[in-house]
Amino acid sequence: MDLFSPVALGDLQLPNRLLMAPLTRMRSGAEGVPGPLVAEHYAQRASLGLIVSEGTYLDGQSRGFAGQPGIVTDEQVEGWRRVAEAVHAAGGRIVMQLMHAGRVSHPELTGSRVVAPSAIAIEGEAHTPTGKAPFPVPHALSTEEAAALAGTFATAARRAVHEAGLDGVEVHGANGYLLHEFLSPASNTREDRYGGSPQDRARLVIEVTTAVAEAVGAGRTGIRVSPEHNIQGALETDPADVEATYSALVEGLRPLGLAYLSVLHAEPEGGLVQGLRKRFEGPLVANSGFGVVTSRQDALDLVADGVADAVAVGRAAMANPDLLERWRRGLPENELDQATVYSSGAEGYTDYPSATGTGA
Repeated sequence: MDLFSPVALGDLQLPNRLLMAPLTRMRSGAEGVPGPLVAEHYAQRASLGLIVSEGTYLDGQSRGFAGQPGIVTDEQVEGWRRVAEAVHAAGGRIVMQLMHAGRVSHPELTGSRVVAPSAIAIEGEAHTPTGKAPFPVPHALSTEEAAALAGTFATAARRAVHEAGLDGVEVHGANGYLLHEFLSPASNTREDRYGGSPQDRARLVIEVTTAVAEAVGAGRTGIRVSPEHNIQGALETDPADVEATYSALVEGLRPLGLAYLSVLHAEPEGGLVQGLRKRFEGPLVANSGFGVVTSRQDALDLVADGVADAVAVGRAAMANPDLLERWRRGLPENELDQATVYSSGAEGYTDYPSATGTGA
């Protein structure tokens, strides 16, 4: 195997093993409708083996950012259809990351309440349309409300694949958002079937992913997790509990035959990630950008050494629309402009030049 060789992730046939990681960019306006600029951005990066979209909200309560795209309204579906068509016209493949922000939100963003596994607020401030505001104490979902999330995710998946025409979906179980909040014992202090033991904390994520796989096909469904990320209050500091929780999760997912398991972790070659890979018995996508930028050599080694079947890259893909060609030929890379990552407009989004010095 090498980074530039083809690979099958479930039903997704990829020409290379370099993936664009899901990246929050906030370019979809107040109505959450991805427009021509978003389509251009993703189409520019179509040479990558697979594009994983930015986290996309499923309903009002799942929205976490101003400018975040949704997959709720007909206008949003049509916007994503134009994105998918642009990526496909450029020869690429794209899946949508389905995201519920959970308690990492604010009523100004959700339009109603903020929800979570337990009524525990996180420290920090939300970026609302009217400015920064402290994160509120969230509503603790009832057992019935939590169970209903599987249907919410499945509906969004059907809209993404069957209506908007994307190639698949990725369930967002990482980075301190709702599904990760259920996995973490720091954010999940429930005493019902969705809390307590590692198996019970993993239950909802398994139910959600199962429902999504039934809606659009397991071969078009991936999942992303970030064990031990310790971000946004979803703390996982007990190694034994981490191993037990994520082992329960992947063992519950294994029978589904998912397209891939994507793991964000500082040590993808370590015992935790490789143990999860063995239990999962399916393709592993590694994302080693855990506070450090994944380099070309990092990505080459992860695949060549058999650590992962593919590699997801974030910051380098943002700054280099032709990243595949640059890495294939060992060419210099553009530097990422951090100041424009979360801004609006084309600057720092679609204006990064290709290696020839022209726009992508």
